[in-house]
Amino acid sequence: MDTVLLLKALILGIVEGLTEFLPISSTGHLILAGDLLNFNDERGKLFSIVIQSGAILAVVWEYRARLIDVARRAKSDPLALRFFINLFAAFLPLAILGLLFGKAIKAHLFNPVAVATTFIVGALVILWAERREHSIRIHSVEEMRISDALKLGFAQAFALIPGTSRSGATIIGGLLFGLSRKAATEFSFFLAIPTLGAATVYELYKERALLSFDDVGMWAVGFVSAFVSAFLCVRWLLRFISSHDFVPFAWYRIAFGLVVLVTWQAGWVEWTAP
Repeated sequence: MDTVLLLKALILGIVEGLTEFLPISSTGHLILAGDLLNFNDERGKLFSIVIQSGAILAVVWEYRARLIDVARRAKSDPLALRFFINLFAAFLPLAILGLLFGKAIKAHLFNPVAVATTFIVGALVILWAERREHSIRIHSVEEMRISDALKLGFAQAFALIPGTSRSGATIIGGLLFGLSRKAATEFSFFLAIPTLGAATVYELYKERALLSFDDVGMWAVGFVSAFVSAFLCVRWLLRFISSHDFVPFAWYRIAFGLVVLVTWQAGWVEWTAP
């Protein structure tokens, strides 16, 4: 196995794990990192999507007791059943819109300059949302109704635009719709399971011709590094939101987006042409 390729897989796996659940866009970071590592061809794009499975497993492992308990009670407890119905309802908007517009979005917006611009726009939305007065009516995921889940599903659908951030759109949407910071964050974690899981399975099937047994080592390194870094990130984020808002992430997005735009405009980095 090519050592350089394994190193690229390790770096991209860490990037995926650290950014998937923060409101800073994992897809955007992977596009930029893949561009710098010269691993943004079709094989690299498939790799970036499939290693999301490592991040999914991190959430499942962190919440394994809670998920098992809810699954056991689903047949007899309406609240437990509603948890899964809410996940399905929130998953639908992105799934449907992704099937309808996914190809066009990939063709026109999957490039570093578009991502950098979206980084900045998304940051401004976060700053605006955090400056509004929050009226909290939902303090836990269990209190959510189907209508709340659908609203968050449409918020998550904005993440089809690279650089928006799936978790960021869901969390900020939750704050705007009356969820507490913890409830919005946890629901974004749970919603990642069907959303990223479906995306991984769909891409694996669609791009199955790109799969090769020779790449097993690369997949394994990316999966494990994504799992470990995502697990650590999820635990850190839950502690962080207990006493902080999301404003620091907005300033990070602005700084990062400006760096990409300046280096592109000055010709210091040969980013993919928009």
